[in-house]
Amino acid sequence: MERKTLGVIGGLGPMATAYFMELITTMTDAPCDQEHLPMLVASAPYIPDRTAHILDPNEPDPTPVMEEVGRTLIASGASVLAIPCITAHHFLPRLEKALDAEFINGVESTVLHLKEHGIEKVGILATDGTVRSRLLHKALEKHGLCPVVPEESAQKDVMHLVYRNIKAGMPAEMNRFYNAAESLTNQGAQVSILGCTELPLLKKVRPLGPGFIDTLEVLAQQSILACGCKLKQEYLHLITK
Repeated sequence: MERKTLGVIGGLGPMATAYFMELITTMTDAPCDQEHLPMLVASAPYIPDRTAHILDPNEPDPTPVMEEVGRTLIASGASVLAIPCITAHHFLPRLEKALDAEFINGVESTVLHLKEHGIEKVGILATDGTVRSRLLHKALEKHGLCPVVPEESAQKDVMHLVYRNIKAGMPAEMNRFYNAAESLTNQGAQVSILGCTELPLLKKVRPLGPGFIDTLEVLAQQSILACGCKLKQEYLHLITK
């Protein structure tokens, strides 16, 4: 299979994009530089906030700017596009219509991975925008899986982690993460989705323990395969143990 060039609509946020690039490199089975995935990355942190627009349509729409970035990547040689921001997947149908490229759908791919491994009840750790839009809910329900979300106070902890800690470049308050995760476990979640691409960065602080799936790892896994590169065998199963 001829290798394709991956285009990354990045900067949403910048640290998540950097981590996604690291995952691509780490997860690719490449014995030398020349076997790695060709990648073009546009870090565009000026793209309007996705959650803000989902919660209030009067806020700036990020779609036109993402389209512009995507066109630049395609013109530069990218034929497969990925967005390391799960909230931005809310806008994916419009982007797919506007841009002549294959998109890696991190939401659909994550749900399919869970279904393939026999998971039935799934917790969602994500931004208010992703939760309110029911982006993950709809994908899970379409495939017969049952979604659960944190209780109100625990959801505030998730938003604090994303916006006040990770995006702000501040130390992660891990007690907030575990409080939100416990809220999901108490509701019967077998696995919880790290459904905001900032949350996987918490793994750099400490191992999260069993029962989580990293949407950035899924996005990286599917990007590697879609572009015709080899995946390391240890990344075939992405639910933490």
